[in-house]
Amino acid sequence: MFTTLLKILAFVVVVTGLTWGAVQLLDMRGGANISVAGYEITLNALQLVFAFVALIAIVWLTLKLLKLLVAVFKFLNGDETAISRHFDRNRERKGYEALSEGLFALASGEGHLAMAKAKRADKYLDRPDLTTLLTAQAAEMTGDTRTAEASYRKLLTKDETRFVGVRGLMHQKLAEGDTDTALGLARKAFEIKPKHEEIQNTLLKLQAEKADWSGARETLSAKLKSGNLPRDVHKRRDAVLALSEAKDILDEGQSIEAREAAIQANKLSPDLIPATVMAARAMIADNNTRNASRILSKTWGVNPHPDIAAAFAEIAHDEKPEARLKRFRALTKQNPDHPETRMLLAELNIAAENFPGAKRALGHLVTEDPTARSLTLMAAIERGEGADDVVVRGWLTRALTAPRGPQWICDNCQHIHAAWTPVCNNCAAFDTLEWRRPPSGEVAMPAGTEMLPLIVGHTPAAVVATDGEVLDAEPAEDRSPDEK
Repeated sequence: MFTTLLKILAFVVVVTGLTWGAVQLLDMRGGANISVAGYEITLNALQLVFAFVALIAIVWLTLKLLKLLVAVFKFLNGDETAISRHFDRNRERKGYEALSEGLFALASGEGHLAMAKAKRADKYLDRPDLTTLLTAQAAEMTGDTRTAEASYRKLLTKDETRFVGVRGLMHQKLAEGDTDTALGLARKAFEIKPKHEEIQNTLLKLQAEKADWSGARETLSAKLKSGNLPRDVHKRRDAVLALSEAKDILDEGQSIEAREAAIQANKLSPDLIPATVMAARAMIADNNTRNASRILSKTWGVNPHPDIAAAFAEIAHDEKPEARLKRFRALTKQNPDHPETRMLLAELNIAAENFPGAKRALGHLVTEDPTARSLTLMAAIERGEGADDVVVRGWLTRALTAPRGPQWICDNCQHIHAAWTPVCNNCAAFDTLEWRRPPSGEVAMPAGTEMLPLIVGHTPAAVVATDGEVLDAEPAEDRSPDEK
């Protein structure tokens, strides 16, 4: 409606302008006298303009006629396609002009103009592959998914355009959220062009989302062979896929195959904590405690983690605290200043009721790098040493608002996970979870001390100030004589 109104207004403006110009030329004095072969013609200004335009038209028509006469002359001399080529050249010229204008419109973001130029190009050109592709991309830009899908399906009919059609349909299904169909199309596109990096990445992502671990490993190998993935990255991600495959096998009850897959994942990437833990537990189930201890110690030396300590404890779950403290030296002697090592050593000493040793193990951790876990351990130490409830509750209160420490965090979207997974639960990115501290931020817990009865069993008698000092929260007159 608005476009039609603009066209009408433009027409009125043009007609008005031409009329005004003609009136001005009629009122203009002077003209031109033309003498040819005894004939004399006098033209005023307006007639002179019309004569000039007519001369240009005659010259243009003469050139066109000469070209046609040349084509006819060639035809009469035996060139049977001369006349058809003459007209075809004109059609091709118009078609390619429309096609180039459509491409520029598409690059400029003018989807509707690009579709119009694609229709014009299709009228003059016998190149349905080019015009159909332009129509499909222009339709996608304007949101006309039906036209886009129909255009991409036309491209499936020829071998040279089949890949483009499959890829276009795949992107459409991904945009619609139809990942099942998109996965099938990605597999088809991968069969046509197995070295195409974008298709490899899309197929790998979809296979990981659908837990097709064996298929994902094949795709990953193809990425390595085609040079689209460094060898070290391939080794790490292959280990992640092998671990995920082992978990699925374990869920199906095939314990022997799961053990082998877990051990393979650990061999591929010894620093992958979940793979190490699963491989160690597989070895423990097979009574191979020596190798289980070895691989757990090796990974702890690279990256201490509480899951490693938990698996190390399962090697001898019924041992006494003193014996466990001695056996755990294989871990605690490595990275002795690491917070995880300090907290593990403190827990072992608490279990052995060596509270001074536990406090020495924590060191300055509770003041220099306090976390909910280290502060809770300090509360347990104070309780074991016979400290007042006020002191214990003070440490617990600080633990309520302290940072939680390292967690499994997605490098792509920063989503925090309770446990490691091969695919992020939030953004579906593959192999992006890393054990690290979340970005620091303020924790708002105005009623944090109200949770203390759930921890210590009765109403708190003290709270902790912002500087960590324990303050009395119970008036002296309300206390019993023994508490005063």
